Amino acid sequence: MTAVTAFGAAAVTAMMIFYALEARHPDFILAFAGACVASSAYGFMAGAWPFGVVELVWSGVAARRWWRRRSQPGSAPPEERPV
Repeated sequence: MTAVTAFGAAAVTAMMIFYALEARHPDFILAFAGACVASSAYGFMAGAWPFGVVELVWSGVAARRWWRRRSQPGSAPPEERPV
């Protein structure tokens, strides 16, 4: 396994984990966006530029979802909400 392949596997694994945790806190949406950027970088490094472009678009979509959700009342878990 090359270093590029290991990086790609780690990026895609992080994407799946953060996607599964998105409902818990808006910060996981932002982490998902960052993992999408890493996955995009992998796509370009591996020579699969269409994959890199799609992942870059997904990172923008996720960043927008984070931006909108972080400002919604009640978006934080109960233990972090003001009383």
